[in-house]
Amino acid sequence: MIPAMTIALQEAGAAGARGEVPVGAVVLDPAGAVLARAGNLVESGHDASAHAEMLALLAAASRRGTARLAGCDLVVTLEPCPMCAQAISLFRIRRLVFGAYDPKGGGVDHGARVFQASSCHHRPEVIGGVRETESQALLRSFFAARRATPTGDPPGH
Repeated sequence: MIPAMTIALQEAGAAGARGEVPVGAVVLDPAGAVLARAGNLVESGHDASAHAEMLALLAAASRRGTARLAGCDLVVTLEPCPMCAQAISLFRIRRLVFGAYDPKGGGVDHGARVFQASSCHHRPEVIGGVRETESQALLRSFFAARRATPTGDPPGH
């Protein structure tokens, strides 16, 4: 079985190749089997909410036929933003595992710190920094390439 973070990194790489910010996510069922996997689709879908986490959570809930994913884990290459952190709480994810920390846009260990808010009704176990260097490298190379083009668009666009 391929480790979940490896799958998430593959999804992130595919997202980057599509011109999306390279973030990938995987939802695991309570036994550790992959329920859903996704990469960002914000730009191609013209949808600011189409973050990898949101897409994977929605697909997993659809597959299970339930609005809650109790006992399931989410593995993602970047610390979730506040929107995704709130969704993680609402979906009742058991454990969140993420790669790179996001001091600027994160909503778990940085910024809003959604799970620490008194209004947060469900707090998953959080494990950050898993394969952090690889996750950071994908993001750094993506944004370096964007800065290298006159329009700021990814190369090839």
